[in-house]
Amino acid sequence: MKTLLSLGHGYSAAALARRLIPQGWRVIGTTRDPARAGGLRAAGVEPLLWPADPGLADPGTTDLGAALAQATHVLASAAPVGGRDPFLAALPGIASARAEWVGYLSTTGVYGNRDGAWVDETTPPAPARGRSGDRVEAEAEWLQSGLPVHVFRLAGIYGPGRGPFQKVKDGTARRILKEGQLFSRIHVEDIAQVLEASIRRPDPGAIYNLCDDEPAPADVVLSHAAALLGLPAPPSVRFEEADLPPMARSFYEESRRVRNDRIKRDLGVSLLYPSYREGLAAILAAERAA
Repeated sequence: MKTLLSLGHGYSAAALARRLIPQGWRVIGTTRDPARAGGLRAAGVEPLLWPADPGLADPGTTDLGAALAQATHVLASAAPVGGRDPFLAALPGIASARAEWVGYLSTTGVYGNRDGAWVDETTPPAPARGRSGDRVEAEAEWLQSGLPVHVFRLAGIYGPGRGPFQKVKDGTARRILKEGQLFSRIHVEDIAQVLEASIRRPDPGAIYNLCDDEPAPADVVLSHAAALLGLPAPPSVRFEEADLPPMARSFYEESRRVRNDRIKRDLGVSLLYPSYREGLAAILAAERAA
C-alpha cells in the first residue's frame, strides 16, 4: 500500500488526499489541534497529533518517527520557524526514511520583488527578509536532507472556501490600487494535480513553479468576482492610503510574473483553471450548487 505522510496537513494537502484516497492510498496527516482529528478521520485521513499531548483522552497516532517509517511518500507543508523546517528539526534521522518521493511546499515569494518582470525556476531567489527568506533556507534544508525531495513554489492559493465572493457579498472587500502591480495565483485543485503528476514522474531535486497562465492585479480579480455575482465593483483605495496590516502590505510591495512552463513540459500538466476567470466561475458554481 502506498502511504502518504502529510506533515502539516492543510488546505493543499487535503486536496491531494482527496485524489489519492479513492485510489487506495493510506494518508496520515499531522495536526496540532486535537479538535481536527474527527474531521480528518471523516475525510479518510489518519490524524497524527504533533507535537503530541500525552494528556489527550483520544490521542490518535502521536509517534511521528513511526509514521515516517511507514511512509512511501511525504508531503511537507508546514511553515518554517526561524529558517528551519519544524519537522526536519524534530527528525534528525530523517535521511534514513524509506520514502520514494518527498514534496516540499514553498512559495513564489522566494523570488522577491521583480517590478513585474517574469521569473522561472532558474531565476535566483531574492526574497525580502522575513517569511520568504525563511522559505529559501527551508528549501535548502530539505534539498540537502538526503531524501528524494521535490520543491513546489506556490503562487497565491485560492479555491473552494478561499474565494473572494463572501467578502464581496458582505461589503468588506476593497480593491487596493497600485499601478503596475501583478500577482500570480493557483487553484488548489491544480496544486493537487501537479503533486500527483510529480508522484507519477519523480525527479528528485526538481523545483517547480505552481501558478496559472495569467498574472493579474488583485483589484481586477475582485472586480470580476463582483461581476459574476451581479454586484458593483468593491470600493477602491490607493495602496499609499490603505491601512493594511504588515503581512498584507508586504504582499502589495512585490510584483512579478511567474512562468509555469516546467509543470507542463516535464509533468504533462494541463491546468484545470488556466486563469482566475475559470477558477472563480467554478467556485461560484459549486457554492450555488451546495
